[in-house]
Amino acid sequence: MPIPLRADFDAAGLRAAARRTKDAAQARRLLALAAIYDGVSRTEAARIGGVTVQIVRDWVVRFNAEGPAGLIDRKALGQASRLSSTHRAALAAVLESGPIPAIHGVVRWRLVDLCQWLWEEHRVTAAKQTMSREVRALGYRKLSARPRHHAQAEDAIENFKKPSPPAWRKLRVRSASPPAP
Repeated sequence: MPIPLRADFDAAGLRAAARRTKDAAQARRLLALAAIYDGVSRTEAARIGGVTVQIVRDWVVRFNAEGPAGLIDRKALGQASRLSSTHRAALAAVLESGPIPAIHGVVRWRLVDLCQWLWEEHRVTAAKQTMSREVRALGYRKLSARPRHHAQAEDAIENFKKPSPPAWRKLRVRSASPPAP
């Protein structure tokens, strides 16, 4: 027994809606459902819509639930994120503090290192691509600062800097011949 269509619409109303819409796929679906209102079999409506009978059934379910707006293509939601807000906060804190070579075994974070850290700390697996997307969403970029030893003395850096070259001196203008008297 096929699922009945809503009683508050008719074939003429669906054809008018198909004429008004700018979405070609929605118009095709509305015309197929209008044919069902006219008494055409679901198989024939599937042929009109260029799909299978199962898809026509899905259209009927969506149309009954949401009306003509339910027949517009929507973007698929996709898979839910593996990282919760707690994981993201911990990841941001680790990125801000940077790795400690003695503990983490690296001098700068790579995506694979962050994936490993996430597994060790939270038992959540993430691919490099996923980690890259999450790190970028947190406002960080792939560029990293020059590695620095965690026990480096800030005062010692000034002693090893090279002095800047002397300022350019203005050259004296020499003339090829002495000025005429």
